[in-house]
Amino acid sequence: MWCGRRPLSLSPEEKDWCSIYIQTFFSNTSTINFYSSNFNPKIFIEIVLKSKGCVQASSPLQGELEGVFSYLCDPMTKTKSVAFHTLGCKLNYSETSTISRLVEKEGFEKKEFDDLADVYVINTCSVTENADKECRQLVRRIQRKSPQSLVVITGCYAQLKPKEISEIPGVDLVLGAAEKFNIASHIKELSKGDSTKISSCEIEEVTGFNASYSINDRTRTFLKVQDGCDYTCSFCTIPQARGKSRSDTIANVVANAKAIAAGGSKEIVLTGVNLGDFGKGDLTPTLSKGEGVKNRSENFYELIQQLDEVEGIERYRISSIEPNLLTNEIIEFVSRSKKFMPHFHIPLQSGSNTILGAMRRRYKRELYAERVAYIKQLMPHCCIGVDVIVGFPGETDDLFKETFDFLHSLDISYLHVFTYSERDNTHALALKPVVPHAVRYERNKSLRNLSYMKMQYFTQKHAGEIRPVLFEGHSKNARLNESPGQEIMEGYTDNYIKITTPYRAEWVNEIVGWKI
Repeated sequence: MWCGRRPLSLSPEEKDWCSIYIQTFFSNTSTINFYSSNFNPKIFIEIVLKSKGCVQASSPLQGELEGVFSYLCDPMTKTKSVAFHTLGCKLNYSETSTISRLVEKEGFEKKEFDDLADVYVINTCSVTENADKECRQLVRRIQRKSPQSLVVITGCYAQLKPKEISEIPGVDLVLGAAEKFNIASHIKELSKGDSTKISSCEIEEVTGFNASYSINDRTRTFLKVQDGCDYTCSFCTIPQARGKSRSDTIANVVANAKAIAAGGSKEIVLTGVNLGDFGKGDLTPTLSKGEGVKNRSENFYELIQQLDEVEGIERYRISSIEPNLLTNEIIEFVSRSKKFMPHFHIPLQSGSNTILGAMRRRYKRELYAERVAYIKQLMPHCCIGVDVIVGFPGETDDLFKETFDFLHSLDISYLHVFTYSERDNTHALALKPVVPHAVRYERNKSLRNLSYMKMQYFTQKHAGEIRPVLFEGHSKNARLNESPGQEIMEGYTDNYIKITTPYRAEWVNEIVGWKI
């Protein structure tokens, strides 16, 4: 009986094995192209049998050949390999890392995304239209490289548009927010050639919190402590993709931090969708349509106080925190702490109160300026990064100038500039007038130039100072001081100034005093 749950599919490694085995018996098989997409093991066996005069159904040779191919083709007799690719934010990276570890625990072999694998998993983002396009491009790339491999799509894009993704040629499985951490059980039952499966639910049904952290880089780890968002910003689909705000417990976050320290990492970046909203527990099914249920009396300020006591971790960074949730007590604590770095990333989105109102943001620019001023009063050396969106509907030239002038006036260090992208099912789609794409891109370029100048000024202001640098555990081949091919390493000061220097193995994952 021909056993072959995937009789037309052999990986290159399997074909190599087949070729070696078969050629030990037949001298003329060197002309057989085992790598052809038309290669069919069943037909090949029939040809070989006929060439050897073996026509009886129960030929020992037939049994031996079928045994080889059945072993190679049956997924139950070999370890499936899985490769992962992450699109989007630090939160996604932390989740992909945890999902990959869960998959390995189930007996799968993890491979790099550029390698050949049995299964490819793409953890998607959907903040911008480019993220959607990149997902499609990756699927096409997999199809060209390994058409018999399984393709699984999860993440925000998968939750928002599962049917649309299922119609992309080559996609075998779409997993929504509730199922992404159960991926191992899904791919165990998945076979190429079946119709695309969708395992998703309404976002209101996503009520639990799944802790996760990355361990790919021994130097720095992204630790997820919060998920979801209760805000209703008019441009954003994140609440639709990730659900209501919910958090880990302080006790569990501390336990994860200790585990990370035991693994050798010295810096933790706290991540979440809305970090400052930390403290809301799991939702209950009956209340899931409302805001996150705050069934614990914990908050972000209490969390960072507890983390500050964890031995082995020498640095913490707060990935991003809303200005209305960045309290004076948090700023004051960071200014006193030896472990929380003098570095804040605070979303602004617009420097115009008119646009902030249209965006449904929960603050005005005056509050933002107050937060920046207080940080700089306590920590003049602090690095402050800013998120800003250009080209939002209704942003006239004058309103953009308000944003530019406001940012220019602030004592900030760099900008992350996003070009507004229309997203389905958002209030902003109804807002007018629409800013032409060419104007959006020009405004983006203008603010990126401002960001460059801000970072140059910030770095120069600290020239001559000796600051602690944590050098990262990888090297790169690049030009340094006009030395072609020089192997270099990178690191960041406490206040997030990037340092590049010739590679020294003894500095990897070490904090070194460095003169700026």
